[in-house]
Amino acid sequence: MMRLAWLWAAAASLAADPLAEFEKALDAQPDSMQIGSEYRMAVIRMKEHDRCIKFLGDLAAKHPKAPNLHLNHGFAYVDKIPVAGSITQVLLANTALGHFGKSIEAQPTWIAHYTRGNAYLFWPKIFKRMPLAIADLEAAMKMQKADKKRSYHIRNYISLGDGYWKNEEPDKAKATWQEGRKEFPGNEQLTVRLAKSPAEMDALIVEVYDPNKRVDTNLAELWKQQP
Repeated sequence: MMRLAWLWAAAASLAADPLAEFEKALDAQPDSMQIGSEYRMAVIRMKEHDRCIKFLGDLAAKHPKAPNLHLNHGFAYVDKIPVAGSITQVLLANTALGHFGKSIEAQPTWIAHYTRGNAYLFWPKIFKRMPLAIADLEAAMKMQKADKKRSYHIRNYISLGDGYWKNEEPDKAKATWQEGRKEFPGNEQLTVRLAKSPAEMDALIVEVYDPNKRVDTNLAELWKQQP
Protein backbone atom coordinates (compact mmCIF):
# COMPACT_ATOMS: atom_id res chain seq x y z
CA MET A 1 0.00 0.00 0.00
CA MET A 2 1.43 3.33 -1.03
CA ARG A 3 2.46 5.74 1.73
CA LEU A 4 0.46 8.93 1.98
CA ALA A 5 3.32 11.41 2.08
CA TRP A 6 1.87 12.76 -1.15
CA LEU A 7 -1.28 13.64 0.75
CA TRP A 8 0.66 15.82 3.19
CA ALA A 9 2.42 17.51 0.27
CA ALA A 10 -0.91 18.18 -1.42
CA ALA A 11 -2.50 19.36 1.81
CA ALA A 12 0.41 21.66 2.58
CA SER A 13 -0.38 23.61 -0.56
CA LEU A 14 -3.79 24.52 0.88
CA ALA A 15 -2.59 27.39 3.06
CA ALA A 16 -6.02 28.12 4.50
CA ASP A 17 -6.59 24.60 5.88
CA PRO A 18 -3.76 22.12 5.19
CA LEU A 19 -5.30 19.34 7.32
CA ALA A 20 -8.56 19.34 5.38
CA GLU A 21 -7.38 16.78 2.80
CA PHE A 22 -6.56 14.27 5.52
CA GLU A 23 -9.92 14.78 7.18
CA LYS A 24 -11.69 14.37 3.85
CA ALA A 25 -9.80 11.12 3.25
CA LEU A 26 -10.66 9.84 6.74
CA ASP A 27 -14.32 10.68 6.24
CA ALA A 28 -14.19 8.33 3.26
CA GLN A 29 -12.06 5.65 4.98
CA PRO A 30 -12.53 6.14 8.75
CA ASP A 31 -10.82 2.87 9.76
CA SER A 32 -7.69 3.40 7.67
CA MET A 33 -4.75 2.99 10.01
CA GLN A 34 -2.46 4.54 7.43
CA ILE A 35 -4.45 7.69 6.74
CA GLY A 36 -5.10 8.19 10.45
CA SER A 37 -1.42 7.85 11.31
CA GLU A 38 -0.33 10.21 8.53
CA TYR A 39 -2.97 12.69 9.68
CA ARG A 40 -1.60 12.63 13.23
CA MET A 41 1.96 13.13 12.00
CA ALA A 42 0.80 16.23 10.16
CA VAL A 43 -1.07 17.39 13.27
CA ILE A 44 2.09 17.05 15.39
CA ARG A 45 4.01 19.20 12.92
CA MET A 46 1.26 21.83 12.98
CA LYS A 47 0.55 21.55 16.75
CA GLU A 48 -3.19 21.16 16.10
CA HIS A 49 -3.77 18.49 18.75
CA ASP A 50 -7.18 19.66 19.93
CA ARG A 51 -8.52 19.80 16.40
CA CYS A 52 -7.30 16.25 15.77
CA ILE A 53 -8.78 14.90 19.00
CA LYS A 54 -12.16 16.46 18.25
CA PHE A 55 -12.23 15.34 14.63
CA LEU A 56 -11.32 11.73 15.44
CA GLY A 57 -13.74 11.73 18.36
CA ASP A 58 -16.61 12.87 16.16
CA LEU A 59 -15.65 10.29 13.55
CA ALA A 60 -15.44 7.50 16.15
CA ALA A 61 -18.91 8.38 17.40
CA LYS A 62 -20.19 7.69 13.88
CA HIS A 63 -18.11 4.50 13.52
CA PRO A 64 -17.97 2.86 16.99
CA LYS A 65 -16.86 -0.53 15.62
CA ALA A 66 -13.78 0.76 13.78
CA PRO A 67 -10.71 -0.57 15.66
CA ASN A 68 -8.04 1.39 13.83
CA LEU A 69 -10.00 4.61 14.23
CA HIS A 70 -10.16 4.08 18.01
CA LEU A 71 -6.44 3.30 17.98
CA ASN A 72 -5.55 6.54 16.21
CA HIS A 73 -7.95 8.45 18.44
CA GLY A 74 -6.09 7.14 21.48
CA PHE A 75 -2.76 8.04 19.91
CA ALA A 76 -4.01 11.58 19.31
CA TYR A 77 -4.21 11.98 23.10
CA VAL A 78 -0.74 10.48 23.52
CA ASP A 79 0.61 12.89 20.90
CA LYS A 80 -0.58 15.83 23.03
CA ILE A 81 0.96 14.63 26.32
CA PRO A 82 4.47 16.15 25.88
CA VAL A 83 3.04 19.66 25.40
CA ALA A 84 0.56 19.48 28.30
CA GLY A 85 0.91 20.26 32.00
CA SER A 86 1.49 17.47 34.51
CA ILE A 87 -2.15 17.21 35.67
CA THR A 88 -3.44 17.31 32.10
CA GLN A 89 -0.91 14.65 31.13
CA VAL A 90 -2.55 12.20 33.54
CA LEU A 91 -6.00 12.95 32.12
CA LEU A 92 -4.77 12.57 28.54
CA ALA A 93 -3.00 9.29 29.31
CA ASN A 94 -6.05 7.86 31.05
CA THR A 95 -8.34 8.88 28.19
CA ALA A 96 -5.96 7.32 25.67
CA LEU A 97 -6.16 4.01 27.55
CA GLY A 98 -9.94 4.07 27.19
CA HIS A 99 -9.72 4.45 23.42
CA PHE A 100 -7.12 1.70 23.14
CA GLY A 101 -9.54 -0.48 25.08
CA LYS A 102 -12.31 0.31 22.59
CA SER A 103 -9.98 -0.75 19.79
CA ILE A 104 -9.40 -4.09 21.52
CA GLU A 105 -13.13 -4.54 22.10
CA ALA A 106 -13.81 -3.93 18.41
CA GLN A 107 -10.99 -6.23 17.26
CA PRO A 108 -8.23 -7.64 19.50
CA THR A 109 -5.05 -7.12 17.45
CA TRP A 110 -1.33 -7.22 18.18
CA ILE A 111 -0.94 -3.47 17.80
CA ALA A 112 -3.87 -2.66 20.08
CA HIS A 113 -2.72 -4.96 22.89
CA TYR A 114 0.89 -3.84 22.52
CA THR A 115 -0.10 -0.19 22.48
CA ARG A 116 -2.28 -0.34 25.59
CA GLY A 117 0.27 -2.47 27.42
CA ASN A 118 3.09 -0.10 26.53
CA ALA A 119 0.96 2.87 27.58
CA TYR A 120 0.49 1.36 31.04
CA LEU A 121 4.29 1.28 31.47
CA PHE A 122 4.35 5.07 31.74
CA TRP A 123 2.26 5.03 34.91
CA PRO A 124 4.10 5.28 38.26
CA LYS A 125 4.10 2.14 40.40
CA ILE A 126 1.75 3.75 42.92
CA PHE A 127 -1.11 3.33 40.42
CA LYS A 128 -0.51 -0.46 40.36
CA ARG A 129 -1.01 -0.80 36.63
CA MET A 130 1.98 -3.02 35.89
CA PRO A 131 -0.11 -6.24 36.02
CA LEU A 132 -2.40 -4.69 33.39
CA ALA A 133 0.61 -3.77 31.25
CA ILE A 134 2.00 -7.28 31.51
CA ALA A 135 -1.37 -8.88 30.67
CA ASP A 136 -1.67 -6.84 27.45
CA LEU A 137 1.95 -7.34 26.45
CA GLU A 138 1.75 -11.08 27.10
CA ALA A 139 -1.36 -11.20 24.92
CA ALA A 140 0.55 -9.38 22.18
CA MET A 141 3.48 -11.79 22.62
CA LYS A 142 1.18 -14.76 22.13
CA MET A 143 -0.16 -13.19 18.94
CA GLN A 144 3.26 -12.39 17.50
CA LYS A 145 4.54 -15.91 18.17
CA ALA A 146 1.60 -17.25 16.17
CA ASP A 147 2.46 -14.86 13.31
CA LYS A 148 5.51 -14.71 11.07
CA LYS A 149 8.35 -12.67 12.53
CA ARG A 150 8.16 -8.98 11.78
CA SER A 151 10.70 -6.29 12.63
CA TYR A 152 8.34 -4.43 14.94
CA HIS A 153 7.91 -7.50 17.16
CA ILE A 154 11.19 -6.55 18.82
CA ARG A 155 9.33 -3.74 20.56
CA ASN A 156 7.28 -6.20 22.56
CA TYR A 157 10.33 -8.06 23.86
CA ILE A 158 11.65 -4.73 25.11
CA SER A 159 8.38 -3.51 26.58
CA LEU A 160 7.35 -6.80 28.20
CA GLY A 161 10.78 -7.10 29.80
CA ASP A 162 10.46 -3.53 31.06
CA GLY A 163 7.04 -4.39 32.47
CA TYR A 164 8.44 -7.33 34.37
CA TRP A 165 11.26 -5.12 35.67
CA LYS A 166 8.86 -2.44 36.88
CA ASN A 167 6.77 -5.19 38.48
CA GLU A 168 9.86 -6.33 40.42
CA GLU A 169 10.30 -9.55 38.44
CA PRO A 170 13.92 -9.14 37.25
CA ASP A 171 14.41 -12.80 36.30
CA LYS A 172 11.43 -12.70 33.96
CA ALA A 173 12.64 -9.38 32.57
CA LYS A 174 16.09 -10.73 31.75
CA ALA A 175 14.67 -13.94 30.28
CA THR A 176 12.40 -11.91 27.99
CA TRP A 177 15.22 -9.63 26.86
CA GLN A 178 17.45 -12.67 26.25
CA GLU A 179 14.75 -14.34 24.18
CA GLY A 180 14.33 -11.14 22.20
CA ARG A 181 18.06 -10.95 21.54
CA LYS A 182 18.00 -14.50 20.17
CA GLU A 183 15.16 -13.54 17.82
CA PHE A 184 16.72 -10.19 16.90
CA PRO A 185 20.51 -10.52 17.33
CA GLY A 186 22.45 -7.33 17.86
CA ASN A 187 19.52 -5.19 19.00
CA GLU A 188 21.10 -2.33 20.91
CA GLN A 189 18.25 -1.70 23.34
CA LEU A 190 18.23 -5.33 24.48
CA THR A 191 22.03 -5.46 24.70
CA VAL A 192 22.06 -2.35 26.86
CA ARG A 193 19.40 -3.69 29.21
CA LEU A 194 21.15 -7.01 29.70
CA ALA A 195 24.45 -5.27 30.49
CA LYS A 196 23.16 -2.88 33.15
CA SER A 197 23.28 -3.30 36.91
CA PRO A 198 19.96 -3.18 38.81
CA ALA A 199 20.52 0.46 39.79
CA GLU A 200 21.43 1.40 36.24
CA MET A 201 18.36 -0.42 34.93
CA ASP A 202 16.11 1.46 37.36
CA ALA A 203 17.56 4.74 36.08
CA LEU A 204 17.04 3.67 32.47
CA ILE A 205 13.39 2.83 33.12
CA VAL A 206 12.83 6.29 34.58
CA GLU A 207 14.47 7.87 31.54
CA VAL A 208 12.64 5.78 28.95
CA TYR A 209 9.19 6.26 30.47
CA ASP A 210 9.41 10.00 31.00
CA PRO A 211 5.98 11.44 30.00
CA ASN A 212 7.59 14.70 28.96
CA LYS A 213 9.37 13.00 26.07
CA ARG A 214 7.51 12.51 22.82
CA VAL A 215 6.61 8.91 22.03
CA ASP A 216 7.03 7.81 18.42
CA THR A 217 3.44 6.99 17.43
CA ASN A 218 4.06 6.73 13.69
CA LEU A 219 2.55 3.40 12.62
CA ALA A 220 4.18 3.24 9.17
CA GLU A 221 6.25 0.17 10.04
CA LEU A 222 3.07 -1.90 10.34
CA TRP A 223 1.71 -1.45 6.84
CA LYS A 224 5.16 -1.63 5.24
CA GLN A 225 5.31 -5.27 6.30
CA GLN A 226 1.76 -6.38 5.64
CA PRO A 227 1.43 -9.24 3.12
